[in-house]
Amino acid sequence: MVHQVLYRALVSTKWLADSVRTGKLGPGLRVLDASWYSPGTRDARKEYQERHVPGASFFDIEECRDTASPYEMMLPSEASFANYVGRLGISNQTHVVVYDGDNLGSFYAPRVWWMFRVFGHRTVSVLNGGFRNWLKEGHPVTSEPSHPEQAIFKATLDRSLLKTYEQVLENLESKRFQLVDSRSQGRYLGTEPEPDADQRLGSGHIRGSLNMPFMNFLTEDGFEKSPEDLRALFQDKKVDLSQPLIATCRKGVTACHIALAAYLCGKPDVAVYDGSWSEWFRRAPPETRVSQGKDGKA
Repeated sequence: MVHQVLYRALVSTKWLADSVRTGKLGPGLRVLDASWYSPGTRDARKEYQERHVPGASFFDIEECRDTASPYEMMLPSEASFANYVGRLGISNQTHVVVYDGDNLGSFYAPRVWWMFRVFGHRTVSVLNGGFRNWLKEGHPVTSEPSHPEQAIFKATLDRSLLKTYEQVLENLESKRFQLVDSRSQGRYLGTEPEPDADQRLGSGHIRGSLNMPFMNFLTEDGFEKSPEDLRALFQDKKVDLSQPLIATCRKGVTACHIALAAYLCGKPDVAVYDGSWSEWFRRAPPETRVSQGKDGKA
């Protein structure tokens, strides 16, 4: 395992509230609301406009992605990411804090945390407990829009944190990386359908992958579990944190929870398969897809 000084992946609601209260938000500290919800459920942008952490900007993951890709949430180009976050007032010297409003505590925030890291930015943290606990603890909110001054951000893709379809396919034979899937057990097994997905997308998993549902990394109150508890979860699934690891899910979002949990255990080098099951189901040979469903391969 790589031994290095790791930037704090989590900040507390108290720390952020103190930073807001003492006027520390600005070019050196930016806050992003990265909420996203399934169509027809909640309107993330509308909720942001109604109330958000004072000074926070809205990070629209629908805009900051490869909109030309046939897959769901693929990374944008270096130039597109740099331009997008620069307009949010973020430079390479900015400490970025990301949260979302999901009832679980965090859902999309770890994806944005990983996006910054994969584009070479290390000073990024997730708000532990999310907006759910920010509200519960009575911290201030506002409806005032944020108008940060544009900054210059230089993005440099760190390919060690990103895996492609071809690399995961090769790994089925080489087995150089452990492959861990963060979806629910039913979707992993193929006994439950993929939610709000293209109806042609069946459920199941990549042959040889292990299952660690991302919800298990969070407490009932929506906070990240302790490093000791997270290590125990990895050990229980026989995932060796001293060895290379690829995280996958349906569209490269909750896989980032695996990367975050491993980071909190001192492992900063987990790679995410960006296309994940959404791409794998459409491209991979049928014998590499495992499902207990009626249309799958047992």
